[in-house]
Amino acid sequence: MTPESVGLNKSTLVMGKHSGRHAFKSKLSELGYDVSDNQLNDAFQRFKDLSDKKKDIFDDDIIALVDDGISDSGEFVKFNSLSLACGSNGPATANLSLTIFNKVEEIEIKGDGPVDAVFKGISSLVKGNYTLQLFAVNAVTEGTDAQAEVTVRLLENGRTVNGQAADTDTMVASARAYIVALNKLIVKREKQPLLSKSLIK
Repeated sequence: MTPESVGLNKSTLVMGKHSGRHAFKSKLSELGYDVSDNQLNDAFQRFKDLSDKKKDIFDDDIIALVDDGISDSGEFVKFNSLSLACGSNGPATANLSLTIFNKVEEIEIKGDGPVDAVFKGISSLVKGNYTLQLFAVNAVTEGTDAQAEVTVRLLENGRTVNGQAADTDTMVASARAYIVALNKLIVKREKQPLLSKSLIK
């Protein structure tokens, strides 16, 4: 008998805002994660940040935030911040800050909707011949405060990469997923100097 067969959500409520580091580590082990101390510290901080935004935290939420953190390891391009102005009265405007090869870059850019503005901003800061092949959004759990899990697929010179990220803010998750895909693409490039002027605005 499965939880779903009796009407239960497969993702069970496990932890809350006041859960400690030891309990979190035990939960990761229960979920099959064997993480380093640095990964544990990063994942626990992500968990605490999430608990400030989301009242109920499920197994699937924890899996998403841990996978997101591990996929960000060793990144060349890092997400710093994002703010958006959008609505029915005009084009969306994104203010985006990234760290690209240890240099902070910022941009304000307009787009046909918030997703277009965010992706235009990233591609303006991180140069390349890549194109967007897929953009998909799924809810990790139920409820209005659920995390959005975003998948982005990029194509460059026959090389395809996928990036995934999760956040309670869909646009933040979208930006992070795009950046994860870019980092994978940079790794796949045949010639990869650690500081490439062609990648910086």
